[in-house]
Amino acid sequence: MSSVLSPSTAARTKTPNVGMAIFALAMGGVGIGVTEFTMMGLLKEVEQGLGISTPEAGHLISAYALGVVVGAPLLAAIGAKLPRKRLALGLLLFFTVANLTSFMAPDYGSMLVSRFAAGLPHGAFFGVAAVIAASLVPPTRRGWAISMVMAGLSVSNVVGVPFATWLGQTFGWRLLFVLVGAIGLLALLMVWKFVPFQAAHPDASIRRELGALKRLQVWLALLVGIVGFGGFFATYTYIAHTMTSVAGIPTAWIPLVVALYGLGMVAGNIVGGRLADKSVMGTLYRVLPAIALALVVYALAAHWPWSAMVMVFVVGASGSMLIPALQTRLLDASPDAPSLASSLNHAALNVANALGAFLGGVVIALGWGFVAPALVGAVLAVLGLGVALLSGLLERKRPLAA
Repeated sequence: MSSVLSPSTAARTKTPNVGMAIFALAMGGVGIGVTEFTMMGLLKEVEQGLGISTPEAGHLISAYALGVVVGAPLLAAIGAKLPRKRLALGLLLFFTVANLTSFMAPDYGSMLVSRFAAGLPHGAFFGVAAVIAASLVPPTRRGWAISMVMAGLSVSNVVGVPFATWLGQTFGWRLLFVLVGAIGLLALLMVWKFVPFQAAHPDASIRRELGALKRLQVWLALLVGIVGFGGFFATYTYIAHTMTSVAGIPTAWIPLVVALYGLGMVAGNIVGGRLADKSVMGTLYRVLPAIALALVVYALAAHWPWSAMVMVFVVGASGSMLIPALQTRLLDASPDAPSLASSLNHAALNVANALGAFLGGVVIALGWGFVAPALVGAVLAVLGLGVALLSGLLERKRPLAA
């Protein structure tokens, strides 16, 4: 493995508590998760507050996702020459300010711009945070370190999103952005205090980072994320409709359903990190069929309340087990351009979000019912497995560079 990713003596001596450094990076993930997912639960309040239609409110979510897709490669490449800690701090500051502008946005147009801006640092932050975390531990624990950073996103769905939704419904939806700004500021202070300084790689440049885009294995790993993880979002997007219309669960229980999904994500993220440390490709080969199986069982179990809720947890767990392996795979596929490659994973996951939601909506519109998106997701997971197998086959013929 390149020295870009290897633990340095400086990092170890300057970090008496690696756990706190990783926790600080994960806190940034909590803020990102809260701002990304809470908007879905506050759409009605946003519509009323801005005087807009439901599709227009949905465009605010799309604007954020577009910001992630654009910002992940752009900011990672531009920040290639910066020391990683300074890049992480700059991205957190950008994120915090952008969310506070959402709080102050007076109309729909300015809100649309501010949501796009808030999405720009999302992927780049997770990318550089994953690289920093991987550099602080031995190579055999990279999957664990990356999973702990990603856990911030999962934990936000258990605690942050339900609280922010309640706060927005009770005291005004704009307070969501004040809360996110406070979390962003806290994360910035923690990263400044606990994350060690690491000088930029002497050969770092925009051209070097963009070199990751020339590698077939990088594109295959991204395709696994887009296709394989699309099923996760196809199911999650319509989970409230499935629970109320198919399982017969009261609307008041939806926050509990979302929390169960988040708990599954936390558990799956931790397990996925451990598995990735043992075998990255082995994890992909095992988890993708597990996702397909879980989604098929979910489609069957969704007709009864308690079995539906059990499978909500299982689907959340199986899907999130994929993320640490994908992140590690991208680092392995492009060791000389880790920040861009790692950032692209989150751009790919947002494309998966759009793909899954779109395909799920298509089968619902065809009259196939609210469990149909889960079956579409199972097919996508199988297709993702096919891409992973192709990637592994090509790697046997031409191993990744050391």
